[in-house]
Amino acid sequence: MVLHGALCAGAQEKPCVLQPCLSRVLLGPCGLQFVTALGHGQLPPACSPGQLLLLLHCSFLEPPRGSGSSSACHASSLTPLLLAMCMPKSSSVSSPALPLLLSAQQTLLHMSSPSCRSLQYGAPCSHLLHPVNYYKGSDEGERAPKSSVKEKIISSPTAMSQPTPATMEPPVLPGETKAVFGVADIIVVVLYFIFVLAVGIWSSIRASRGTVGGYFLAGRSMTWWPIGASLMSSNVGSGLLVGLAGTGAAGGLAVGGFEWNATWALLALGWIFVPVYIAAGVVTMPEYLQKRFGGQRIQIYMSVLSLILYIFTKISTDIFSGALFIQISLGWNLYLSTVVLLVVTAVYTIAGGLTAVIYTDALQTLIMVLGALVLMFIGFEKVGWYEGLKEKYNTAIPKVIVPNTTCHLPREDAFHLFRDPITGDIPWPGLIFGLSVLALWCWCTDQVIVQRSLSAKNLSHAKGGSVLGGYLKIFPMFFIVMPGMISRALYPDEVGCVDPSICRRICGAAVGCSNIAYPKLVVELMPDGLRGLMIAVMMAALMSSLTSIFNSSSTLFVIDIWQRIRKNASEQELMIVGRVFILILVVISILWIPIIQSANSGKLFDYIQSITSYLAPPISALFILAIFCKRINEPGAFWGLVFGLAIGLIRMIMEFIYSAPSCGEEDRRPAVLKDLHYLYFALILCVLTAIVIVLISLCTPPIPEEKLACLTWWTRHKKTPDIDLKNYKSESAQINPANGEHDLVESADACSKEEAVPKPPCWKALYLWFCGLSPSPAPTLTQEERAALERRLTSIEEKPLWKAVCNVNALLLLTINVFLWGYFG
Repeated sequence: MVLHGALCAGAQEKPCVLQPCLSRVLLGPCGLQFVTALGHGQLPPACSPGQLLLLLHCSFLEPPRGSGSSSACHASSLTPLLLAMCMPKSSSVSSPALPLLLSAQQTLLHMSSPSCRSLQYGAPCSHLLHPVNYYKGSDEGERAPKSSVKEKIISSPTAMSQPTPATMEPPVLPGETKAVFGVADIIVVVLYFIFVLAVGIWSSIRASRGTVGGYFLAGRSMTWWPIGASLMSSNVGSGLLVGLAGTGAAGGLAVGGFEWNATWALLALGWIFVPVYIAAGVVTMPEYLQKRFGGQRIQIYMSVLSLILYIFTKISTDIFSGALFIQISLGWNLYLSTVVLLVVTAVYTIAGGLTAVIYTDALQTLIMVLGALVLMFIGFEKVGWYEGLKEKYNTAIPKVIVPNTTCHLPREDAFHLFRDPITGDIPWPGLIFGLSVLALWCWCTDQVIVQRSLSAKNLSHAKGGSVLGGYLKIFPMFFIVMPGMISRALYPDEVGCVDPSICRRICGAAVGCSNIAYPKLVVELMPDGLRGLMIAVMMAALMSSLTSIFNSSSTLFVIDIWQRIRKNASEQELMIVGRVFILILVVISILWIPIIQSANSGKLFDYIQSITSYLAPPISALFILAIFCKRINEPGAFWGLVFGLAIGLIRMIMEFIYSAPSCGEEDRRPAVLKDLHYLYFALILCVLTAIVIVLISLCTPPIPEEKLACLTWWTRHKKTPDIDLKNYKSESAQINPANGEHDLVESADACSKEEAVPKPPCWKALYLWFCGLSPSPAPTLTQEERAALERRLTSIEEKPLWKAVCNVNALLLLTINVFLWGYFG
């Protein structure tokens, strides 16, 4: 006890905090050996034992910043450090303790004052603790060659067991470690590309591509299973695979709640939103708003905003993440690999239209799920399944850490969905309520997603697609998020790095390398052949997402913008403009690559969701009110959107001006940024926008009741004789070359003209096929056929049997979803 008091007195600071910790340590089995080790060391006068203990306290005993922990000290965290200092040379250390030992070693070396850096330990510790020549702050280390660096940071392999290869050697540059890809990997990748192109060409040949309805809505002939698969694959692109796994590696399971929340939004799409969209006879979401409110400014505003969102939150992030994976796994040049993928993607998107996109989406969903499941089982077997993952993830600490911080420590709540509403990285109220606002925008109003459901044969198939998509969204938690955590557990030095210089060498980003979690797992764990399969999966994810975005962006531009500029545009012109616009998007995407590299964030998924939180909530508020509140009118809708966009842009600009601090830096951001989570901001912005819309609508004249037929939930069954089918008239009209107008003609005349048309030259036939055009005049419909087509396109009637099947499956899906939330909450 005398020794205890002397050590406490030497601490000079926080003696009352150190005292209970020292009581546990010095009275424990290792206490005497610890003091003996200090006695053998040659401590300079400026570095007393008490000061050394204070350094240990600052590193290991203070709670992580933002963790909400109030614990003053944890003897269990200090014990591995004592073992590292007093362990005999012949002893061994269990795998879970090893990262903590290494972290303790780094803490001593980093946090000691300059006079303490020459600290030489006695014989019992010399094999574990080396001089700090390698670490930053040491002049000698900065001049040391790489070979000596490696020798100084590798602990004796005979002195301790190694849980992962990453703990045997320092983090390395991506270019220094390349997986050896066998012939089987190359064959799998080549066969995959050939197969995908074959599917795209086959579907484009058999598809209805010569009309706007056929090209953009697959002729409204899709069944439930390709719709559900396409809903899944359109959302799970390479950005989600890389970003979701990376956020899981950095923070744990909570990010999986983003996927499970989507189940509720998908069912809302099939049961609430799609019936209104089908009854209204619309092709795009801005078109629905134009029908609902009248005028053109809302439709154009929505189209332009949607295209901006696609470029900055979808195309850019998907290309970056896909290129990052290819660069790490294959070693290809970043620009070359991206250009090749974009060219192949654009070719079969342009040639095939939505039918090709949906069929290739279904194929790629199957590849993604199977490949990811294989990797999941291999990863779980490597760490000892779920219990082993818990143990290894909680001790996944990199060798090199930042002094006076706890950024290197895994979160204590890593295996829980519901986290502290104030200090949590994903607070539970935001995960439930704020995220629902984003989910409604993504799944119920976003053109990329809704376009799939609108291509269904009927409402029952649309509902079935939503149910299947909801079931598929259960699995990303297990084959994306958890593998990301497995990657952190197996490779903490690379995936969990916190030192800016080390991180910059590993992945090019100073703020962290969690984004490489999934690619790292693929390269390190997958055997030959299967590694090629996973490369194909990641390429499939990238191409699937990009094809969806390219096609939907083309739809928005042609129907909502180009037709406003060229009101008398012919069918051929619309088809060609849509394809040219896709080429323009490809060029913009390639030019955007350098900007993506310079804006490389530590958590790609957080970037995607935060940008969405600033721009999407006003759209969600407007669509909810448009469908459920008949009193809302055009002035309220437009000025509500303008208000919400202004507030969101202010927050987004502030985010770029006041960037989040790196590990160890003081957070000097305004309170509205550092204390208001982006999910809370999304909920607040949605509510404020809704209030503005309602107030302005109440102060202006309402829309007449008869003009709301088929446009709201309450009037979806009311039919009017003048339903606007301007976007489907291509199904029943032919082009008059003289004036560009659409005139109905007799079917017999059209057929006779078709027979009289001579066969075009080969080059012209190829051109017409590529643009989805026919050398013959389009057949026309009689008035009766046109009326039947109108009824089919806007029918929301269902057969009782299939309606009941869809309802039962929806209830079962919700039951499973609630159980999973409760189990992992």
